[in-house]
Amino acid sequence: MKLYDFTLAPNPRRVRMFLAEKGIEVPTEQVNTREGAQFSDAFLAVNPRGTVPALVLDDGTVLTESVAICRYFEEINPKPPLFGANPKEKAVIDNWNRRAEIEGMMSVGDALRNSLPMFADRGLAGAPDGVPQIPALVERGKAMLVRWLGHLDKRLGETKFLGGDDFSVADITAFITFETAKRVDFEVPASYANVTRWLKEVESRPSAKA
Repeated sequence: MKLYDFTLAPNPRRVRMFLAEKGIEVPTEQVNTREGAQFSDAFLAVNPRGTVPALVLDDGTVLTESVAICRYFEEINPKPPLFGANPKEKAVIDNWNRRAEIEGMMSVGDALRNSLPMFADRGLAGAPDGVPQIPALVERGKAMLVRWLGHLDKRLGETKFLGGDDFSVADITAFITFETAKRVDFEVPASYANVTRWLKEVESRPSAKA
């Protein structure tokens, strides 16, 4: 088994944080996406999409989606349960994880990939040179993130974590979203008191340093 990783990329960090919560260690290989290593022949033979993370299982099966990788480790190492312990918990956690991806991480991704010079002509993840940046998507991404913050603050006024009383994969996705948003100079305003409380709690977990 091998995990293709890049320490500076958000999606591999989601997997690392998940593994840290589980106490699982996996052999890794760094793929420096800032230097274009994801488009090398060697890596494209592993993942033709040219994205990280990618997990190669012992039988040669390759998983290239962060949540799918986390789900695999959940199934083989069910404790602690980060996807929920019963049907209702699993559905609620999946609901908030999807919202964190669609309303949070995708919004940050738009702002990030359409503003930073390193992504000039690479406006889409996994796409080689030739995809131009669209400046209008930067402000739209930030505006969508603010909209999501309102929903998140309301939820976290009702529960300790996104899925309920226990930390879950949904919290990992949302936390990494805000960590990534710092790269486009977005900080959570103090007026979102419930999100601020939650962020401090997640930041205090050892896995946040993974």
